[in-house]
Amino acid sequence: MNEMLKFQGGVAVITGAASGIGSGLVRQALAEGMRVVAADVQAERLREFTATLSGEVLAVPTDVSDPESVEALARRAWQAYGGVDLLFNNAGIMATGFSWQVEPARWRRSFEVNVHGIHHALRAFVPRLLEQGRPAQIVNTASVGGFLASPLMSPYSATKFAVVALTEALRGELEMLGSPVGVSLLAPGPVISGIFDDPFGPQAQQEPAVQQFVELMRSMLQQNGLTPEAFARRVFDGLRQRQFWLIPQPEAFDELFRQKAADVLARRNPVLPRF
Repeated sequence: MNEMLKFQGGVAVITGAASGIGSGLVRQALAEGMRVVAADVQAERLREFTATLSGEVLAVPTDVSDPESVEALARRAWQAYGGVDLLFNNAGIMATGFSWQVEPARWRRSFEVNVHGIHHALRAFVPRLLEQGRPAQIVNTASVGGFLASPLMSPYSATKFAVVALTEALRGELEMLGSPVGVSLLAPGPVISGIFDDPFGPQAQQEPAVQQFVELMRSMLQQNGLTPEAFARRVFDGLRQRQFWLIPQPEAFDELFRQKAADVLARRNPVLPRF
């Protein structure tokens, strides 16, 4: 498990690749000399993005909520390159609103993309990674919000907590097998992206408190967020050490998580975050 990963000349598969964190990961993988299989549900946006890149990029429109689409992505990667060194399960969506007002369809969609999408990728890629028998790394994108829940973001928080649990279990399973395939849990803090571009359901859109919250989140990302490129450089620095806990922005995590752990151990009631 301590063997070095192959970046130069290796192959990276990245979902949610056409924007935000995914676009930064694509650019950094290319800068590391990797060949990239870029996947995104927005086919035209993916085509436009990959047309701007220098390096070897295979664009594969993919809906991670559809297991057959993800299986087709894995087949394309192996047909094109014969193996994969990095798998970034990065696709994700946001839903905001009071928990009791989030529409069932929007709640389901959050899980279909943020959680089921990763599980579909594990089913499609892990058997192939095990069969190829060399060091590789699976990186599942959770969030600082996968440890620190936020009001008005319950679907997002719930899915990202689930990703943390799934990823910890996966790591243990691969270690049980003595596999050279490693696992990392990526927990971004603020990164400049469009994740809050369309977070509303019909009811949430009518709530002034929700609108105010979303505007604050958008402003915070623009003012305090890392660019996707700067964020991706930190991610790859952690991957060189094959870190499990990839938390590239400790300033957005460490003290808050330390306080939460202390509160749990002391049985203190949670304090509402200040927005």
